[in-house]
Amino acid sequence: MWHAAIEDAVAKTRRNLDKFGEKFPHVSSNGVYQLIDNEDWTNGFWSGILWLCYEYTGDDRFKKAAERSVASFRRRMEQHVVLDHHDIGFLYSLSSKAQWILERDEAARQLTLQAADVLLRRWREPGGYIQAWGPEGDPVEGGRIIIDCLLNLPLLYWAGEQTGDSRYQEAAVLQTEKTRRYLVRGDDSSYHTFFFDPKTGEPIGGSTHQGYTNGSTWTRGQAWGVYGFALSYRYTGESAFLETSKRMAHYFLKHLPEDHVVYWDFNVPVEESGIGSYRDSSASAIVCAGLQELLACLPEDDLDRAYFERALMNKMTSLINNYSTADEPEAEGLLKRGSYHVRGGISPDDYVIWGDYFYLEALMRLERGAGGYWYER
Repeated sequence: MWHAAIEDAVAKTRRNLDKFGEKFPHVSSNGVYQLIDNEDWTNGFWSGILWLCYEYTGDDRFKKAAERSVASFRRRMEQHVVLDHHDIGFLYSLSSKAQWILERDEAARQLTLQAADVLLRRWREPGGYIQAWGPEGDPVEGGRIIIDCLLNLPLLYWAGEQTGDSRYQEAAVLQTEKTRRYLVRGDDSSYHTFFFDPKTGEPIGGSTHQGYTNGSTWTRGQAWGVYGFALSYRYTGESAFLETSKRMAHYFLKHLPEDHVVYWDFNVPVEESGIGSYRDSSASAIVCAGLQELLACLPEDDLDRAYFERALMNKMTSLINNYSTADEPEAEGLLKRGSYHVRGGISPDDYVIWGDYFYLEALMRLERGAGGYWYER
């Protein structure tokens, strides 16, 4: 089943190469991907898909397309195009770092280290956190952290390993710990974002940007937590990070609908139509990859192992059978029913490129035991 799903994803990506050209797919409208320049937080996922396809097939066409995307990211770095945010890891881990991991290209390694420096410059004192959005001193965003940042921290951990400079890992560990303390609630659900007073570092409170309410649990945010804390455990061996990943996974899995694929927020009232009807297949795809990372970190005799393994199989089977475009050979996307920003009315029920990426990464992990470019192999 995994093999057939990967073959379908590879075939669709090969067709999309001609359609997309030098542009980057973002989200879809009426089944057609919106194509944008390299100026959004999502652009790295297309590069990641290209590298995964090259790794799986050895097809030089995928390699050349992936290398062209890295060249685009080099130009973006040189011109500092929309880099005043925390999503630098999403951009460069899946583009230039992927090239380094697969090809040992020194120029790609240097570009990735530059990206790590850009992310590290977002460290803010006296609060001791990585500012999510906006420039330093921004009157609205200056004190915000965000759970999504957990997937950007592997860029810092990796840079610390590459250079021996302890500043990278120290910042990543402190950010992970601050996320664990302030964004993860006592019942193992999560806030999307949290604010601090940027002048004193004093905590203000949790809020949401894309979830249903400030006190609800946005499912994609919970998914970032499952995967992100497991990755931080891989790099640090800190048991609290592994335990937090497990706890967040339990919360996610205990609140699934019958078909194992989540709605966009765990607390939104489910409806036949309206905002309560929207799923987020991308959140489930992220958790599938995250569960595999979590399982890789657990000892063989861990009491949760069998439960997580069953949940992973149920979720991946449902994604393939109920949400993939495997029966639509001309489709541009790999997963249907992803959501971007439901309350904002932005692509609430569409293909989303990060959903496609994590779906393919999860499949690659199941088929070959290696997927993603979050750490050295």
